Amino acid sequence: MQSRLGLAAAIAFSLLPALAGDVLAQGRQRPSQIPQEGQAAPPPKQEKNFPLDASWTAIQFNGKPINDRRITLKVDSNLRGTGFAGCNTYSASAYPLRQQGFAVGPVAVTKRACDKAVMDFERTFLLALRGSRQWDLVEGRLVLKTASGEIRFDRGI
Repeated sequence: MQSRLGLAAAIAFSLLPALAGDVLAQGRQRPSQIPQEGQAAPPPKQEKNFPLDASWTAIQFNGKPINDRRITLKVDSNLRGTGFAGCNTYSASAYPLRQQGFAVGPVAVTKRACDKAVMDFERTFLLALRGSRQWDLVEGRLVLKTASGEIRFDRGI
């Protein structure tokens, strides 16, 4: 038992100079990071907070305006995303993650039948919502970046 402790201590002491060098190197700034004379240091990027319990109405889908349909989203404090997708209501787990990541779990949808065009749009929207990867707040609007483009929302009533 004592020989194992001695071996572990020897390994730890032999790694100590390398670890100390890494820690010191992390604390130093690279020449490209040091502000030049008369130049202000760039402000640190501040993490945004996802607006829980806010209602949103979709206004744009992949750059095209959504004028003829009312699509909504609300993520509550229990991380439950709910809304209206054009014909049916839906709900899913919705997780705002670090660094403005966003994940949506499987989507549950009511089974109301509508026009084929409305149903097709609803299916496309829900697939895009399910594929959401990032979120951002831009000029007071929620932007969800998905695998197939982006969805822009205005604050709802």
